[in-house]
Formats: sequence, structure tokens, C-alpha cells
Amino acid sequence: MHLAVSLNIASATGQAGLTFAEIAGFARKAEAAGIDMVVICDTTEERSSSPFEATTLLAALATVTERIGLVAGASTLAHQPYNLARRFASLDIISHGRIGWNATLRQNSREAANFSRPEGFSDDDFRRRAKEFIGIVQDLWRGWDADALLFDKAGGRFHDPDKMHFLDHKGVFFSVRGPLNVARSPQDTPVLVMSGLGEADLDFGAKVADVVLIEAEGAKAAYDDLKRRAVAAGREPETMKVLMTVGVDEHAAGGMEAWLDGKSCDGFNFALQADLSTLDDFTDRILPELRHRGMARSADAGATLRGHLRLGAGGAK
Repeated sequence: MHLAVSLNIASATGQAGLTFAEIAGFARKAEAAGIDMVVICDTTEERSSSPFEATTLLAALATVTERIGLVAGASTLAHQPYNLARRFASLDIISHGRIGWNATLRQNSREAANFSRPEGFSDDDFRRRAKEFIGIVQDLWRGWDADALLFDKAGGRFHDPDKMHFLDHKGVFFSVRGPLNVARSPQDTPVLVMSGLGEADLDFGAKVADVVLIEAEGAKAAYDDLKRRAVAAGREPETMKVLMTVGVDEHAAGGMEAWLDGKSCDGFNFALQADLSTLDDFTDRILPELRHRGMARSADAGATLRGHLRLGAGGAK
């Protein structure tokens, strides 16, 4: 079973946001309990009291943790594909292969207004643009073969040109030449987490996502549907993990085994508010129960986030 914790640091409207020390302390406790990954988001339709941007926070968390996966939400509205791909590839190097990107296909009207799109996009254009964006990012991550960089000072060769791949993407919304000026990720590609999938997005998500977050309502049907679509896309079903999002007060640890026995998910994503009392309750009450029941990650899991999730190597086209 795989376990994640989602923390929206922008959800502390009306109160003081969490400090870095508090977030870092929580991440270390989750790491010690065998949680596979912490997902940091910082988006809200309201004003946020958090001083942190999610990907910047990941860089800091990578220096105070050793094993836990670190995932950040980053909007396709607030970035260009090249700089986002470069940022996550760099974070993966800093963390020694523990990074993921949570790409949501839900449009945030407040965000659009801050990035020269006060009217936003039509739902169809937003979806098509986001899918093109995600495809570019994944292709940029694959732009260097694993052994492309030679660093051959004597021979005067920095890289093998045959193992560096220009993207030369010219699409409806973006034009990107590539490749990245960052080396290949330690885990081949950072983990792609997808959330907020509508009916029109399911085939795409099942084709490209490493992890899909789903809601508890209708989880069994959603899980079976996503796995079926993954197989139809030519994937082995175990190469895509489906995690059910639950609230801490909704499902005690003992009730989760029934969801797993019914094959409704591959694990759980605990959605927590950015409130210190909520985090303390989770670490003091839920994490000990998970450890007691042997539901957390075993110590022999791989060193990278892909290893934790048993996804195998990434980066293959």
C-alpha cells in the first residue's frame, strides 16, 4: 500500500500560515513513519497567508529530509513548459531523485487573472493547452539519454551529440526547441502526479500519469476505469498508481484495509489543512496506527520516489 499526504499551504486564510520549521518538522515525522510522499500545493480562490511558493519550499525540504518523496503542485497557467521542466529536473537532482509534479487539470480563475489572462480560457482550450504543456515537459525531461554527458576534458567532449535530443515542438499553444540545460533526472523523469481529472481527461491521465489522485466517492469504479484505460494505452496497470484522497476524520486507519481488500485503490492520500493542530493530530493519532498495522512503506523500498512507489524507471517513450 502507498501513502501520501497532501498539504495545501494556501488554505490557512484568516490565520497565520505555517512556518518553515513547522512544515519541515511534519515532513520529517511523515518520513519516519514510512509515508511515501508529501504533496505541497499553494493555490486557492481566496487570499492566502502562506509566505511560500510550493516548488521553492520543496528545495528547502529536500535539504532536511533524506527519503520521503516531495511533490509540488505547479499550474500550467503560471509557468511556461521549459522553465517548469527545468525547475523540477533541478529539484530532482537536489533531492537525489525524490521529486514529483502534481499537475491539475482544473482551472483557477484567480490564478489566470494574475498571468495576463483575466478572462481565463474556455474549458476546452484550457484542457488542450494543459495536455500540450504536460507532454512538452515530459519530452524535455527525456531530452538527454542517461549516458549522454561525457565530461571528457581530455577529449574536449562535454556530451555525446547522438544522445542529446532536440524537441523542436511547434504546437497550437507552445513552441519549444529544447533540450533542457539540466542533466537527466536521477530517476529518469520526476514523478508525474495528476489530480482534478474530468471525464474528458481520463484517457490522457491513464496514458501519461505515474500517480492519479481520486476522490473516495465512486472510488472502485474510478479505479477500475483508470486501470482499464491504462491497459488500452499500452501500459502495464501497475505502472500507474491510483491513490484515494481521504480526510483524516473521515476514515480511521482500520477502515482503510477494506478499501484495499476491495481493490478500490493502490493506497491513500491524506488531505490536510495547513493548520498546526491538524498536523499534530495526524502525526500523534493516525501515523502511529498506520505503523502499528504495518500499512506504511517498508524500509527496503527504493531510494527514489519511483522506488517508493515501485513504478520502475521513468523516461521511456
